[in-house]
Amino acid sequence: MTAPDQKRRQLLQGIGAGIALPALGIAPAIIAAPRERPQMLDGVQSGDVTDGRALIWSRCDRPGRLVVEWDTRSRFGNPRRMLSSITDAGQDFTARVDLRGLPADQSIFYRARFEDARSGVLSEPWFGHLRSAPTRPRNIRFVWGGDTCGQGYGINPDFGGMRIYESMRMRRPDFFLHSGDVIYADGPIPAELTAEDGSVWRNLVTEEKSKVAETLREFRGNYRYNLLDENLRAFNAEVPQIWQWDDHEVTNNWSPSKELDDRYQQVRDIDTLVQRARQAYLEYAPMRLARGDKLGRIYRKVNYGPLLDVFVLDMRSYRGPNTHNLQAEQGTDTAFLGREQLRWLKRELRASRATWKVIAADMPIGLHVPDGPRWEAIANGNDGEALGRELEIADLLTFIQRARVRNTVWLTADVHYCAAHHYHPNRAAYQRFEPFWEFVAGPLNAGSFGPNPLDGTFGPEVVFQKAPATANSSPRAGFQFFGEVEIDAQSGALGVSLRDIDGTVVYSQTLEPWQPA
Repeated sequence: MTAPDQKRRQLLQGIGAGIALPALGIAPAIIAAPRERPQMLDGVQSGDVTDGRALIWSRCDRPGRLVVEWDTRSRFGNPRRMLSSITDAGQDFTARVDLRGLPADQSIFYRARFEDARSGVLSEPWFGHLRSAPTRPRNIRFVWGGDTCGQGYGINPDFGGMRIYESMRMRRPDFFLHSGDVIYADGPIPAELTAEDGSVWRNLVTEEKSKVAETLREFRGNYRYNLLDENLRAFNAEVPQIWQWDDHEVTNNWSPSKELDDRYQQVRDIDTLVQRARQAYLEYAPMRLARGDKLGRIYRKVNYGPLLDVFVLDMRSYRGPNTHNLQAEQGTDTAFLGREQLRWLKRELRASRATWKVIAADMPIGLHVPDGPRWEAIANGNDGEALGRELEIADLLTFIQRARVRNTVWLTADVHYCAAHHYHPNRAAYQRFEPFWEFVAGPLNAGSFGPNPLDGTFGPEVVFQKAPATANSSPRAGFQFFGEVEIDAQSGALGVSLRDIDGTVVYSQTLEPWQPA
């Protein structure tokens, strides 16, 4: 560990990020009784750290303005101050401040407060920390995973809450990539349920999480539920995030062909449900919103210095319906990324000068993921030439080969176990691509499943996998996993480790960067 890293850890431990502390040397503009002050019950989050910028998110209990002060020192001797526009009930009182002009590769300490829109009274502050993106090569560490609070396994105080977030925090990553299923809008949290060993799992419960989400209020309540967990709030205050979404932000296996089941009494069409889900997601995600995009674009590139670009995909918004997935030609029914997003991805991959290009996919390429008699993901159970949605992926992989895009790595979640897959044309029915790796991690406090069969079209090989013997095993069973990536500044090597709920390594792999012959 370097001296700056050691100092950073000591400072973080000292200020207790995520805990409301008195302001350091700056008094509120207006003195008020605690009950009259705005309340910040959901803590703070940072996200999409890149090129001298970082987004700060928080939520208030009333109309107000988010006030963020930041400094490179924890004592805030020379803070810079930025304010959001006034938030109100139309945004569920959520607010963002996009910090700009951050010095490269520095510890950035920030404190966030809300100013009451009517009285000017300030809330108590919440403190957070992030490390700004580098402009020169340096060691990078980030973690990833997906699937939070699923299958009825919510916040269990007897278990220590969502412990895996504390294990990830203790790794002191530069950022966290959430690979989707940030919430389970279709997964009510009961007061208790029976786990795989017959024991009782007890949850914190809320009104909004007692049924499937249909109203905007209920979708918002799903995000607020997760933020009740102390581990998650502490994690959010220390670790910047990159969010993407998957199906459970709306409902299981949603596509344009989705028919809602009888649990849905207020909303009967998928388009209305998606619209409300998207609004809540964009309100609560610590991400920079795309300008001029009325839909609310989620796919984007996050540049993190000369060693790393992260390409965040949206495999939900532009897909065609879930079908038999065996079409011989591309069309609207075979779309998965969609024409516009695929064109964007090709353009950005070709333009990238980063050593490593991490493709953040919310679903795996080769794993069987069924949707009843239809197919939910890319694979179609046919080991021959590319068909259906595989045609789009074949097009992408061939482009990567022809454009000589080097050092791509795919990171994903979705299937609720961990795995390492190596794809090679020598094993494949479709062979016009370069070998690559795909790593799978999760779940993060949800039921564990797997393993899933692999489709042979792109020649994947299971190098490692770990999954429970009993489907829908609880977090107590020991099959919760997150992934970690470390990039060495000197050699350029990228190391991947898959870790369990306690942070113990269950598998590791080191990839060397491409070198010209």
